[in-house]
Amino acid sequence: MASHNTRAYLGRCLGAIDASYEVIVVDTMSTDGSRRLVRDEFPHVRLVELDTNPGYGGALNRGIALASGAYLILMNGDAWPQQEAVERLVAFAETEPRAGVIGPRLVNPDGTLQPSVRGFPTLWRLATEYLFLRWLAPRSRLLNAFYGSGFDHATRREAEFLVGAVLLVRSETLDEIGRFDERFFMYNEEVDLCYRARAAGWSVVFWPGAEFVHVGGASTAPTWPQMYREQLRSHLRFLDKHMGPKEAERGRNLIASAMALRAIVFTVLGRAERRRLSVDGARWLLSADARTLLEFPPDGAVAP
Repeated sequence: MASHNTRAYLGRCLGAIDASYEVIVVDTMSTDGSRRLVRDEFPHVRLVELDTNPGYGGALNRGIALASGAYLILMNGDAWPQQEAVERLVAFAETEPRAGVIGPRLVNPDGTLQPSVRGFPTLWRLATEYLFLRWLAPRSRLLNAFYGSGFDHATRREAEFLVGAVLLVRSETLDEIGRFDERFFMYNEEVDLCYRARAAGWSVVFWPGAEFVHVGGASTAPTWPQMYREQLRSHLRFLDKHMGPKEAERGRNLIASAMALRAIVFTVLGRAERRRLSVDGARWLLSADARTLLEFPPDGAVAP
């Protein structure tokens, strides 16, 4: 489990997991008392206290290196299992020997569905997201494959990738394909992992028989402007890694144009904060080519 300033939810998460399990919390420089909470109230938990922040995937990698199980449940500090969700997820994994990555059903704290089935980012899919096209036909695979084409999350489904808030990953799969690529500081690290798993012949499966609550944004909300840039950078990094630098450069131009359009739309709608994010995103994307932007360290990055 990776945690950065998630004390408000961390206790609930750890309290919902059976103490007989091997539980590892990797804390990335929290300042909210998260570390003391784990030490004082959950002595059975192995706490890894990092004095640097390697990002979400990097934090999980530190925990993976210490874990001994055949199945690893990788999760955020602001998520927790519903009744017997851990046991059910593991039991399902036993029935799917070629499922390298399995995701449970995610819900918001109010019980509403949190969609988690996704499609790999391509130039077209990024266009449908950042140019508002998916809202025209949310159940269309053409216009909304990035967000699962309106899938109801009620049945088992093989997916391209799953939101990384909670994932069961086989140790065998990680032994074969490697751990998280730490160049993805935040966002798309699970996209890259699922892409590599599928390329190696493993399946990525959504299964609604286990349910976890996920708050979302607990670590990133305080620094969202910086993290928004990191989200854009992660798209370019995925394109660069798997489709080549020319595609990443096309992606930079596409998203920069989309950010300019979004700034206009949000101005008309009176959405000042969204407008500021879009203007900043456009300026940042236009400040250099894709390869140069990918060489920069995260801007004020503090998550996960």
